[in-house]
Amino acid sequence: MAEIGLALVLSTLVGIERAVQQKSAGLRTHTLVGVGSALFMEVSQHGFNSVLGMNHVALDPSRVAAQIVSGIGFIGGGIIFVRRDAVRGLTTAAAVWLTCAIGMACGGGLPLLAIAATVVHFLVTRGYPLVTRRFPAISAAEQWQLQLSYRVGGGVLPRVLEHCTRDGFQVLDVRVDRAPWKDAEDEQPPSGGTSDVQLSLQGTGSIHRLVAELAELNDVLSVWSPSADPAE
Repeated sequence: MAEIGLALVLSTLVGIERAVQQKSAGLRTHTLVGVGSALFMEVSQHGFNSVLGMNHVALDPSRVAAQIVSGIGFIGGGIIFVRRDAVRGLTTAAAVWLTCAIGMACGGGLPLLAIAATVVHFLVTRGYPLVTRRFPAISAAEQWQLQLSYRVGGGVLPRVLEHCTRDGFQVLDVRVDRAPWKDAEDEQPPSGGTSDVQLSLQGTGSIHRLVAELAELNDVLSVWSPSADPAE
């Protein structure tokens, strides 16, 4: 039971970190993966003691461990998906895979190894972004689409672009979509009308934080990112 309890604690810590980052696989997924992996290891090592005394019966605990590694790939594959030219969910899938290994280490009687692996998880997911921001050459600059609607006449768009660049994004493209007020004769929006704009961004900043900041701006009616799914 101590091994299962340790797996519960460590996998919960990993799950909390993923949930705070608003990833698709969060607290419950990581906790269940860690505890389940530890349980499989316990069953592999101690669940067949009753048949070991029989003739021609041999026990190979590594067989169950190998099946755990293979089976966790199905969960990881369900997290990873491709949208346009961007692959999402790789980091979260890797976190699930690591949580599985942590649970296996707990169930296999290697608590120090499991604790060390948990520490490594936090070092990589929380510490590495702080380091890579100082080295743009190794930063993983992602592309995002941002759509917003705002009231015309308040100088909103310049403020939006300022927020984007300040939060670590490069504006690749600005496109004004056809707004409800616009028809074939109108080239400019009427005073007090609304405008819909789509921005193409690239950068290493947090798109979720940017969306939250833009939503607080005066005259911004709505803002969302269709590519900001919490899958990684």
